[in-house]
Amino acid sequence: MGQATTLDEVTAVRTITDQQRADFYAHGLAGCIDRLTTPLRQIGTSVRWETPHHGMEIPATAASLLYHSAQEVLSNAFKYSQATQLTVRLAAVYHGIRLTITDNGIGFDVQSLHGAHHGFGVRLMIIAVHEAGGTITIDSGPGNGTRVTITLALD
Repeated sequence: MGQATTLDEVTAVRTITDQQRADFYAHGLAGCIDRLTTPLRQIGTSVRWETPHHGMEIPATAASLLYHSAQEVLSNAFKYSQATQLTVRLAAVYHGIRLTITDNGIGFDVQSLHGAHHGFGVRLMIIAVHEAGGTITIDSGPGNGTRVTITLALD
């Protein structure tokens, strides 16, 4: 990998991780998450949106947690997945909201997240979701892409 490519990747990852001050009022949660997909689009990944949440109001704490979780998932997709297609779904569910991000990339062994040197950001995301009373599932396998689903109660 050349130095220019490495610098481009660093810039793209910083774009994903530096957008800490999401303007939920101006762009909505979906709009803020969509801005995080820009580096993926720039490398040719097709991003599809499904937002059947019908404009429901999402409390700021839940929106922030979903946004930061999307930030982690999309950063990892950019760095590791080699995906050509990615789908982001933000949907209302019974008494809550669900964010699902799916890619058709190379996938990974979910058990590797338990290793001492891998998946630290993902592990922190899992802890944050659980502490908020939410659920998270990560479905992946080598050659099978990845699906991350986060559900938060809104009552």
